[in-house]
Amino acid sequence: MGGAPKAWCGGGTQHEAQSDEPDERHRKLMGKRLLILLPFVLVLALASLRAQDLNDLPHYQPGQRVSGTIRDFGFSLGGMMPVWEEGFHKFQPDVQFDDKFPSGDVAIAGLVSGVADLGPQGRELVLTEYLAFYETFHYYPTNIMVMTGAYDVDGMTCGLVIYVNKNNPLSKLTIKQLDGIFGSERVGAYHGIKWTLQAGRAASEDIRTWGQLGLTGEWADKPIHTYGHAPSGTTNFFQLKVLNGGDKWNPNYRGYVETGSKMIADDDKAQLGGIQHMLADELAKDKYGIAWTVIPQARKVPQLKPLALAAKDGGPYVEPTKESFQNRTYPLTRSIYIYLNRPPGAPLDAKSKEFLRYILSREGQEAVEREGKYLPLTAKAVREELKKLE
Repeated sequence: MGGAPKAWCGGGTQHEAQSDEPDERHRKLMGKRLLILLPFVLVLALASLRAQDLNDLPHYQPGQRVSGTIRDFGFSLGGMMPVWEEGFHKFQPDVQFDDKFPSGDVAIAGLVSGVADLGPQGRELVLTEYLAFYETFHYYPTNIMVMTGAYDVDGMTCGLVIYVNKNNPLSKLTIKQLDGIFGSERVGAYHGIKWTLQAGRAASEDIRTWGQLGLTGEWADKPIHTYGHAPSGTTNFFQLKVLNGGDKWNPNYRGYVETGSKMIADDDKAQLGGIQHMLADELAKDKYGIAWTVIPQARKVPQLKPLALAAKDGGPYVEPTKESFQNRTYPLTRSIYIYLNRPPGAPLDAKSKEFLRYILSREGQEAVEREGKYLPLTAKAVREELKKLE
């Protein structure tokens, strides 16, 4: 029966196998713990990055003591205006606010009619708003960017994402390619109220088949079917950023009204599913389709795939994530503005200037992060906006 330990079929002796077994269990256990901890580590790391960026913002230091009433007319910016007013009042207790927030669509009207000092607006201006202001004062309104648009909060001016059917092999596009896909040849376009020929492009830049995007085989000669939103503030943003201000679309473009919109005719409410219908019943079943929309509308449709985008030819290509929206590297990130009437060369009204400085301070942007609807500005964006106040 000898004293030598028996060999196991796996190699080594019985004694060696027994001594190795606890080490193997330990390694497996540690591996499982790391997998469990990894998401928390990532969350902490991303939170740290956000905090670091906010820490780069200036604290609000009153430039002067101000008093009087600031008249706000437009959109409450998802409730952020009252939040900022409350925070500002702790530094400037002698300032009062006269708020009227019927809609962002009347923000410019409030400035034109003289009933407002500030016109908070959740989107970029359209041609008629520029015209109303310019024809009254003969200069443009001043816009101050106060927040970054939302990532996935419904109704809060979300950035735009490009989706294709999940079976589509495409993974990325440039903004110029998007113009070729969704747009059409044009003589020019409006920038503000000025028509410029530099915004034009030739029909040779139209992209109508998947082969023009580099897809081969069965995809090469298949037509690209385009989908998106019907005319709206969101569509205006797409035209400004992608179509270079133009309004000529791919002839097969199908625009859908936003789901649940108040703009749907009463007789059509039962028939019109809006964007949700377009995504779930059209694009999800259309192998050769492509659409632009917002994440809250698309996240319920697993048959779709988002694409990375590049602002310029050659990249870098950026995935649509909360972090890329937050740091504003994603090309179709939205911005939230407050408009005001400032004659060229004239100093800004002191109380309005101090309030805007507060909004652009660390305290003001931390309030944005706490509320969790929109995204706070980066330190770089804040520095650029503060220059406009001088």
